[in-house]
Amino acid sequence: MTTSLIRIAAALLIGADGRTLLVRKRGTRAFMQPGGKIEPHEQPVQALARELEEELGLVIDSTQARHLGLFSAPAANEPGFTVQAEVFLLNIDTAVSPAAEIEEIRWIDPAADGDLFLAPLTGEVILPFYRARHLTTC
Repeated sequence: MTTSLIRIAAALLIGADGRTLLVRKRGTRAFMQPGGKIEPHEQPVQALARELEEELGLVIDSTQARHLGLFSAPAANEPGFTVQAEVFLLNIDTAVSPAAEIEEIRWIDPAADGDLFLAPLTGEVILPFYRARHLTTC
């Protein structure tokens, strides 16, 4: 693994109304999936559960997280780095609120960008993947 690779676990959180949750970290512009770095001792789903609780106060049942795959894109906030994300789909029907380094949250229609500035992983990879999968399973 090179030093320019950032390994994370991220959630495609889908609310009861079909919208997806994006977060923006303090001091940044880009909205992205909630989640964070995977610690050396953690499995990706464990990292995801820890990050969701820290960032959103969301306690998940990790057995309900459906692994969608491993996705990569240029990092939004670290120039010259690539983010490699283990992405999980989670359906939630509970309220969340920003905590830790999260400054803002937004629920958007996953078929659009919500007129937000999106991180490359979100706008170019995860949302298009979800749209393609969702449209073929409806």
